[in-house]
Amino acid sequence: MDLNGCSLTCTVTMEWLNPQGSILRKATHRTALLRLIRNNQREMLIEIQAEKANISTKLPLKNISVFNKFMTEGKASIKFKEQNCTLFLSNAPSSQLINFLKTIFIKMTNQEEKADPLKEKLFANVQHGGVEDVSPSTSTEINRAKEKAMTISRATITTPSPSTVKKRKYLSDDTSKISSARKLYDNFTTGELTEEQIKILNAVLDGKNIFFTGSAGTGKSFLLKKIISTLPPDVTMATASTGVAACHIGGITLHQFAGIGLGTGTKERCFQLASRPSVISIWRKTKHLVIDEISMVDGEFFDKIEAVARHVRRTERPFGGIQLILCGDFFQLPPVSKINDRAKFCFQSEAWQRCIHFNFELQIVHRQKDEAFVKVLNSIRIGRVTDDIVNTLKETAKQHIESNGVLATRLCSHVKEADEINEFQLNELKSETKLYTALDSDSSMTYMLDQQLPVPGKLILKIGAQVMLLKNININSGLVNGARGVVIDFKNDIPIIQLCSGAHYEAKMEKWTIKTSSGVLVHRKQIPLKLAWAFSIHKSQGLTLDCVEMCLSRVFDAGQSYVALSRAQSLQSLRVLDFNSQQVWANTTVLEFYKKFRRNLQETETIPLGKKSKIKLEINKK
Repeated sequence: MDLNGCSLTCTVTMEWLNPQGSILRKATHRTALLRLIRNNQREMLIEIQAEKANISTKLPLKNISVFNKFMTEGKASIKFKEQNCTLFLSNAPSSQLINFLKTIFIKMTNQEEKADPLKEKLFANVQHGGVEDVSPSTSTEINRAKEKAMTISRATITTPSPSTVKKRKYLSDDTSKISSARKLYDNFTTGELTEEQIKILNAVLDGKNIFFTGSAGTGKSFLLKKIISTLPPDVTMATASTGVAACHIGGITLHQFAGIGLGTGTKERCFQLASRPSVISIWRKTKHLVIDEISMVDGEFFDKIEAVARHVRRTERPFGGIQLILCGDFFQLPPVSKINDRAKFCFQSEAWQRCIHFNFELQIVHRQKDEAFVKVLNSIRIGRVTDDIVNTLKETAKQHIESNGVLATRLCSHVKEADEINEFQLNELKSETKLYTALDSDSSMTYMLDQQLPVPGKLILKIGAQVMLLKNININSGLVNGARGVVIDFKNDIPIIQLCSGAHYEAKMEKWTIKTSSGVLVHRKQIPLKLAWAFSIHKSQGLTLDCVEMCLSRVFDAGQSYVALSRAQSLQSLRVLDFNSQQVWANTTVLEFYKKFRRNLQETETIPLGKKSKIKLEINKK
């Protein structure tokens, strides 16, 4: 992967038009390498080199328009006005595409600085008519370009759509260079990868089948999103065991992808279901399969979809030759079997032994900054509860964690209990009721949206209602997924929320988009809130809560107490009622798996993971 943003591999279509707008010539390359280069006059160009053809095209980077509205889906276009040529880019790894477009903007912004004529002449003499790669952006160039991008008015964020081009002139050369610049900075995933995360990413880029794990808050979902953004979207399927987890990574459920229903039928019946034209086409085009929250996938179901993969792809290679990227923590919530009462874990399946050869464990906790609390959680994760831990958690029962009218969210072991608490508390409020109905792009998909999105189709609010924010709106301002608040007013029917910090937030409609197994995008617009007097432990997975209370007397699964406690941001934001050590235990099968897993990690060998990896990585090969 090009981390410098100076090259990009994707599908490219080039169109040249005549002055009347008709296509003169068109060329499509399924796989092409785009490079940013300079000629001997120090002018910047894009070189397009087709993978299976010994031809290249060079286009000068001046007087261009960039359309990047769909760059997070791996699509963009660049119009070269003087050449009357447009490049249509697709199936690009989104992070590569964003880096590439950002580098173009950075270099063109800095190119506007007054050049040194003597220096240009010197370079021209040295190059002798050749070309050279564009150098990586310097920190000075990056800061200058970002400053310029942030000053651009919202009116110039995107280039004109085809319907508006006829109504007004194209943007000037100067404006077109920066037409989509703010979007580049607004959309790029914030946060850098740690060294341990880079090791995992490099293994993925080298095509290895991997499983990576880590305790709660180690950045598993963050890394998974980064991994997905480095893979070509048209051949990558991002899935998860639950709808909410799938939504977090912008994917679909594993059951939707597999196309074999609940997988309760015989293997022959599963083959029959997967052989339907709509299902088989998805299986056959998939090259990379991501599965998040793998701990909740039943081992028998995993064996069946592995057999289906080999059957429909007509190969006996493990998982039909699809690269697997699995993520999860088996110390958290276990699988629920659709066939019998006792589901087996995914790592107990025959397919796991055959398919997963490289294992990693993230060690650095990012959610909790308090080392003492991290140690408590790590002990509880493996079912170990000392007297000190019991005393520490019992002490939290006395804590006053409410502030600015925001009450603690009660985590419940059962979904029904949480729903009953929220309904009862809402009915107790005597203020006026406000109903917010979601706007779904396709009404026939409402049931699927209800299942996969955290945001409800119908939201009832009153002044005094305890709510939780369900989307990252502004991380720097504390408007993050899981932030707690209380409704204090309605302004033109817009709920005004007071957060724990005392800050106010106007909860306007936000948009959630999910992709169906066939690749169709469906979206829902809704107020990004949910009632939060209570929440179920299962539905809290992946959240960070800044004001949470729990009673763990009714937990019924290994790992439930750990999941609940690890939602808290800190000991100071947590209240545990009636705690005793009997409420914490770990599954003995999982303990044995991790014991062997870690023993294997300690016996790692240093091997290079291929040409894409610049560093030799410490990994485990089984």
